[in-house]
Amino acid sequence: MRLVKPKKALGQHFLKDLQIAQRIAGTLSDYKDLPVLEIGPGMGVLTQYLLAEGHDLTVVELDLESVDYLEQNFPALEGRILAEDFLRLDLSRLFSGRKFCVIGNYPYNISSQIFFKVLDYKEHVPCCSGMIQKEVAERLAAGPGSKTYSILSVLLQAWYTVEYLFTVSEQVFGPPPKVKSAVIRMVRNDRTELGCDEKLFKTVVKTSFNQRRKTLRNSMKPLLGKDCPDYALPIFDKRPEQLSVEQFVELTLVADRWLKQTGTIQKE
Repeated sequence: MRLVKPKKALGQHFLKDLQIAQRIAGTLSDYKDLPVLEIGPGMGVLTQYLLAEGHDLTVVELDLESVDYLEQNFPALEGRILAEDFLRLDLSRLFSGRKFCVIGNYPYNISSQIFFKVLDYKEHVPCCSGMIQKEVAERLAAGPGSKTYSILSVLLQAWYTVEYLFTVSEQVFGPPPKVKSAVIRMVRNDRTELGCDEKLFKTVVKTSFNQRRKTLRNSMKPLLGKDCPDYALPIFDKRPEQLSVEQFVELTLVADRWLKQTGTIQKE
């Protein structure tokens, strides 16, 4: 059968290096007792190794040409190919409510959305790994004090331990992307609750990073207004990239008290 043509609109760059595909599949070697959802399998370069390692595999693929290719070349996937948009899936309905892992050579144009979606289902997904743009991978794994520390860093690291595993050259893809890639793994940490309002936590993180070069005393004014007396606290002398997850929780508790005191209702 003829090969699938990569489609720019879907952000498709097909991995050609089989050793790298095998290494990516190996990132889930400790989770063979759980089902696996692969996002965007394309022509199955990663799929073949996931199946070879014995994973209980389901794939989700939006490109119908790729779906046709997978149906003809991977009989083991019969009844396990979801011809859908991952971002629209209700993940709680998959695998009869069991926990599962997520993996993929993710489309770079929606990789952040994919991770935000995984975060929404964090109680279902103990491990998520795969390949993304190197710049995004660095942001996900960055710690406080780093220039690449971002909204996504904080929100994901509140619930996951993020590992930057290795860098991948652009030359191992067809067609080659204009950027380098990297493989990451996110493993659910033991946190069961933040200790603050989770919705407000997200709002606080996003608001603070909207003006990341300013101190929190200035960047938080769109949320807390100009007259918050807590601006005198030392935490407001810092910039958002200096705060750990725990300090963002502390900041959220401060914000919560002030917003309740003033009767302000915040929308996410």
